[in-house]
Amino acid sequence: MKAECSVCFRHCRLEEGQTGACFARKNENGKVISENYGKLTAIALDPIEKKPLRRFYPGSRILSVGSYGCNLKCPFCQNVDISLADGEELFEPVRQVSPEELSDISAAHQKEGNIGVAFTYNEPLIGFEFVRDTARLIHERGMKNVLVTNGCASLSVFEEIAPFIDAMNIDLKCFQREYYEKTLQGDFEMVKAFIREAVRVCHVEITTLVVPWDNDEEEEMRTLFSWLQDVGREAGKEIPLHLTRFFPRSRYAHRKPTDVKRVYELAEMAREYLQYVYEGNC
Repeated sequence: MKAECSVCFRHCRLEEGQTGACFARKNENGKVISENYGKLTAIALDPIEKKPLRRFYPGSRILSVGSYGCNLKCPFCQNVDISLADGEELFEPVRQVSPEELSDISAAHQKEGNIGVAFTYNEPLIGFEFVRDTARLIHERGMKNVLVTNGCASLSVFEEIAPFIDAMNIDLKCFQREYYEKTLQGDFEMVKAFIREAVRVCHVEITTLVVPWDNDEEEEMRTLFSWLQDVGREAGKEIPLHLTRFFPRSRYAHRKPTDVKRVYELAEMAREYLQYVYEGNC
């Protein structure tokens, strides 16, 4: 029996036993389930600034965890080994944990400055059920939850996790519908809708990877900055923006890194619209 996944724009219609384009959701007995539930490919106690979050509990640390799977196909993916792996061919070992176990691990690190859990590395919302179940337990302990996401998720998924998320860093990869659809194989409008809702309910910071020849033209970037300014004003908030330098990776391994000067130039432009702008990887 076919089943349709409703997590993102793809709405994959899956035959029994078939896995979706994200490599992490599967039709099992006529129901689409998260196949990567609790399967961690990475876990580390990081500075909060590494997420990156600069205006959410600065100076603290957070337990960062990730699994495998992603619903975008970014040619410059920095975590391609886990984001685009299918669970059968992972380069990193999978560690199976329950929400209760991860909550206990997070609490045990409080003495080292840990404030909670960050769901990151791959696209966490592919396995939103694990995020929801774990984040609920983290809140019960009085700790914080952070989500690092591409924002390509339906608002129904957002509603499942929103009550338990304290901060998000959302990738806004460009401000071109065609680029989102053709190069990233994503959905521009879904990302914008997700950002609007997230800004309304929790602390949000945005990251844009500055990729030469792809998204670094002044006109596009000014449109992006202006849109973030408007979204922030609507919510009565200032949205911090991270402009991050691209390094060759994945299918863009042949490209040159972004000129540091260009990142700083764009950051100066961004400050005409936004109060908090940070250069990354420079």
